[in-house]
Amino acid sequence: MNARTDRMKHRPLALVAGSAALAFLIASAPAAAQNRDPAYAAARAAGQVGEKTDGYLGFPSTPSADVRHMAEDINIKRKAVYAEKAQANNATVEEYAFTSGCLAIARTAPGEKYQAPDGSWQTRGAGAPQRDSRCP
Repeated sequence: MNARTDRMKHRPLALVAGSAALAFLIASAPAAAQNRDPAYAAARAAGQVGEKTDGYLGFPSTPSADVRHMAEDINIKRKAVYAEKAQANNATVEEYAFTSGCLAIARTAPGEKYQAPDGSWQTRGAGAPQRDSRCP
């Protein structure tokens, strides 16, 4: 077997590994920064904010001005990360945000709020959250 055939044989495995690494980076970058903010952690634990299917934070109920401002600030930062990563990976910001939303919903802890595929707000139980069928 020559070197070219060997590279082609292992290409699908490399693509899968690259996709997995990309998914990890998508999920961890915005979340890591937000988890350091006690106000964000408190709002999330209280169910005042939750993960939306589009990759941004949303409000299961009417938020206070402070919670709204904090979530909007986080969403602006998320969009900047999504735009940078999308450009680097030849994807649209919306595609990147959607995938990030899928991963963020999967990472919710029991008791946290998330948006189900039908748009309703759900509280995560012990089992897996409801996710869009297009999620990776």
